[in-house]
Amino acid sequence: MTDELTARTRFDPAEAEPRIMERWLRSGLFHAEPVGSASDNYSIAIPPPNVTGALHMGHALNGSIQDVLVRYHRMRGLRTTWVLGTDHAGIATQKQVEKRLVEEGTSREELGREAFVERVWEWRRSYGGTIVGQFQRLGASCDYERERFTLDDGYARAVLEVFCRLYDDGLIYRDHYMVNWDPGSRSAISDLEVEDREVTDTLYDIAYPLSDGSGELVIATVRPETMLGDTAVAVNPADERHAHLVGRSVKLPLVGRELPVIADDYVKTDFGTGALKITPAHDPNDFEIGRRHGLAEVAVIGEDGRMSDEAGAFAGLEVLEARERIVAALREQGLLRGEEPYTHTVPFSHRSGERVEPLISLQWFMRMDELAPPAIEAVTSGRIAIHPPSQSRRYVDWLEGIRPWCISRQLWWGHQLPVWYRGEETHVGSEPPQGEGWTRDPDVLDTWFSSALWPFATLGWPDETPMLRAFYPTDVLSTARDILFLWVARMVMLGLRFTGDIPFEHVYVHSVIQAPDGRRMSKSLGTGIDPLHEIDEHGADAVRFGLLAMSSTQDVRYSREKVEQGQALANKLYNASRFVLLNARPVTPAGPMPTRVEDRWILSRLQRVIADTARRIDEFDFSKAALGLYDFVYGELCDWYLELVKGREFDEELSATLLHVLSETLALAHPFIPFVTEEIWSAVPGSEGLLAGGSYPLADARLVDESAEREVGAVIEAVRAVRSWRSESGVPAGARLAARLAATGYEATSPLLARLARLELATDDAVDASPAVAAVSVPVPGGTVELAAGEHVDPRAAEHRVQERRSELEREIARASGKLDNEGFVAKAPPALVEAEREKLERLRDELRSLL
Repeated sequence: MTDELTARTRFDPAEAEPRIMERWLRSGLFHAEPVGSASDNYSIAIPPPNVTGALHMGHALNGSIQDVLVRYHRMRGLRTTWVLGTDHAGIATQKQVEKRLVEEGTSREELGREAFVERVWEWRRSYGGTIVGQFQRLGASCDYERERFTLDDGYARAVLEVFCRLYDDGLIYRDHYMVNWDPGSRSAISDLEVEDREVTDTLYDIAYPLSDGSGELVIATVRPETMLGDTAVAVNPADERHAHLVGRSVKLPLVGRELPVIADDYVKTDFGTGALKITPAHDPNDFEIGRRHGLAEVAVIGEDGRMSDEAGAFAGLEVLEARERIVAALREQGLLRGEEPYTHTVPFSHRSGERVEPLISLQWFMRMDELAPPAIEAVTSGRIAIHPPSQSRRYVDWLEGIRPWCISRQLWWGHQLPVWYRGEETHVGSEPPQGEGWTRDPDVLDTWFSSALWPFATLGWPDETPMLRAFYPTDVLSTARDILFLWVARMVMLGLRFTGDIPFEHVYVHSVIQAPDGRRMSKSLGTGIDPLHEIDEHGADAVRFGLLAMSSTQDVRYSREKVEQGQALANKLYNASRFVLLNARPVTPAGPMPTRVEDRWILSRLQRVIADTARRIDEFDFSKAALGLYDFVYGELCDWYLELVKGREFDEELSATLLHVLSETLALAHPFIPFVTEEIWSAVPGSEGLLAGGSYPLADARLVDESAEREVGAVIEAVRAVRSWRSESGVPAGARLAARLAATGYEATSPLLARLARLELATDDAVDASPAVAAVSVPVPGGTVELAAGEHVDPRAAEHRVQERRSELEREIARASGKLDNEGFVAKAPPALVEAEREKLERLRDELRSLL
């Protein structure tokens, strides 16, 4: 493999990545046998992508994060498993198949339930594995041999077991209750599947005549179609305008039904006229008021999104058409008192995109009051740590205000409720009841109900399996904040309830990747970026690195520059490795024996980055870990160290150092850029097996050399200073300049400085004998480099540039000083920003002093 590597001048991801992934899969490395207990092992359960899905940027980011953690801990010697699987995604999958049926000129109703479900299974068998293959493209080291599905037989048994136990414990019940009805999917959805959008409607003022003919109450509403279901009018008991009307009645326009005027503290006196129409069947707040006052619940909108028989003459109309006709009728009867635009938030279904209808429906619910307190305690006590900590507060706040969860859905694809009815009898159980006349409930469970079992059901629960013993609780859940309530909190509640233990020890809430312009990524908006296209163009390592480098705990804009930075890193490491492998001598595996300062420097810097990278991974600070790795590999190793050793004989000492640094660097970088590092590793002399199964480097304090870091660090800064002066002065790149080093700390390193800065360093005697001493002084650590006048060094031009730089520095110092003298800035700006400004001011002053 060494010959193949050194023969190629560049790393070709399209050729190498599939070949390397195949080696990993054949090795069985990703498939850990269940040995020991969870405290001895490391596990992550992947947030199961929808079986309908294709890899998007959120998957790619989260997959990269999880793979860093899994590869890192595997290389740390822990028995590691990354549980893989997909979610049946009830509504989303059913919609996909129904769309196909429409194209075929049929429907699920025409097929019937059994045939339709079989069609969905066929669809899943054909397309369900797409996203799993795409995770392989990313390099994800999941256990592909144990792929799970939330509708496979073992998982379905776990779901039924949980439902039945919760029912037996009195936590699952059936009731008529207000739900969020999605007309698009013809199903109830949970509060967490509702998204509020700002909408401008018309606010209508409608006169409700008093029954005794003595006047009228004017009611403001944006939904006149629901007035047909009004059963009362409410006023605030403290509202003096209407207190005298409490106990009297009004006539419902267009219907004639008498409505009592009631008093309730919920009514806002500053909205409209202060009188509120109460429609218990079509508004969640009205529903609660209606239950408090014992009002009738008249449903005038049906589950099909059309007006019901209770709507009388308007029955069968779509809601918006009914609104138009009702407004026209009110206008004709002279009961409209005003119309004006009104902007407010309106609930829409996250699933279908249609406007949610609050309806009273007979559904199955789960009581949360008994499940929430232990889940709160798990976080407040620190048993589960949420990163960043600010997300812990959101988690706790939501659980403290939690309401019953509607868990039934009016779908055919999913876990059908294990409930049967015969007359007034109800049977709940994992097996059908005996006898004639039983009918099974047609509804299925909310997808999030089955997903809440993911960490333990995937490991074999309810059986006490070796996998469950070895890998539960899992170690980390990495997820986006939008499912902190939908999924994370519910996994904690059910994990504690059914296993007696937390489902994971850490929750890392990662950023959302936005489009480059700050909008959300969306195919419909034209802002989506396909990670697979990016992998095709730049390679998986580049995409992984870029996503990790741009990630944080805040939303971030997609940066193609970061991906290109990752591609440059992979190519730089590949080419540097070729240089080392082509030149280094075979050495015994005794390790480096450095005597040269530059060798001691790179070994010391390597220990620093090993320790820093491990710390950053442990703290879930993936961006700084990736960028710190880049700075070391691209900057210190490739741009500086390899330049420092050029020209040296590749003797045993240098070869040992180079091969050691290369091997350690490949292992260090492997969790981030696994493909290119694995490719190079196969060519390193003495390497055994796969790098993915190797050891992660540990920092060796004995190799930390602060003296070498100071000495070589000064050389690097001095070279940068001289190169900067050369560039600004237009000095040809190949020209060597006569100079004297008037600085301390370069006793062992002046030859390195001279070679890299292209200087002819003279002795003090030789320079003193020259009439052209110190035509230009370039500030460097410990003193100056004094350049003699010559063909490329013009003292007058140099002095002019120095004067310009002094003026520029004085302006920048004045600006920075003014900012720091501003008490408002110091008090309000983040402390880190204030400290950075102080450090900047000190650097500017140091530079100015060096030019005086």
